Amino acid sequence: MKLLARAPGKVNLSLFVGPLREDGRHEVATLIESVSLADELSVDVGVGADEVVCPGVSGPNIVSRAVSGLRERGWEAPAVSVAIRKLVPVAGGMGGGSADAAAFLRVAASVAPVRAGAVAELAAELGADVPSQLAPGLALGTGAGEVVQRRAPLGPHAYVIVPLPHLLSAAEVYREADRLGLPRGSGEFATVASALASRANPGAVLGSEMVVNDLAPAAVSLCPAIDAVLEAVRAAGADHALVSGSGPTVAGLFWGDDAGRRAAGAASAVARRYPGACSAVPVGEEFGIPVRM
Repeated sequence: MKLLARAPGKVNLSLFVGPLREDGRHEVATLIESVSLADELSVDVGVGADEVVCPGVSGPNIVSRAVSGLRERGWEAPAVSVAIRKLVPVAGGMGGGSADAAAFLRVAASVAPVRAGAVAELAAELGADVPSQLAPGLALGTGAGEVVQRRAPLGPHAYVIVPLPHLLSAAEVYREADRLGLPRGSGEFATVASALASRANPGAVLGSEMVVNDLAPAAVSLCPAIDAVLEAVRAAGADHALVSGSGPTVAGLFWGDDAGRRAAGAASAVARRYPGACSAVPVGEEFGIPVRM
């Protein structure tokens, strides 16, 4: 048996960073949206032994941890072989690895029963971005990002996504943010977090005060090339240009009924200078449903 699943990347429409917690992570308030730029997972069931293959990506794979984590929690499925086709930028701030792990966890439940609560527990253990990607769509993330509230879609919008040939780890960007003094104090953070929760309503169009990434200056400090890409996206007509997550991928946000057309035109223009630029649209839970082959 083989199952196929898509693992959509994400864009942080908002990312407010607050004080450091006792566990060494920062408080965040973030609005996370899954987009149509997605990795693809092929899962063969009943092979010789569990394995994860991701061509072009070296080092430990979060999906391997997801497989072993489920086994440790009593998942008794036959051995699985997972092949990952990467389309989401690696170490680009779009949560591609987290999306892959979440996609595998969706597939796992289609293969064999999973103990109640095990998926949510393991997702939080794997990383702060994994819980929000268990079901593609729009979500408000708080805590360190692991406390997830599903939200109904905002007003019509689309994106242009511009990957850069640089890698940034979230850990190093947060360290740089601390060095630059970017995290907000507890009072200011509470105010912006409350505003974000109240304004992320169905059909809403977010203004400039909400389309903010507090990590952007840290990402630019580590990768100055981001600045020119942000300017190129603005010049192509985006309503907002932002760094995606911890970067360095840049996203241009377009609002309105014609957003898809505008984003596609912008992607074509930007791609002449930055190959790999593409347009993307928001996707919902149905996008992530595994298909049995």
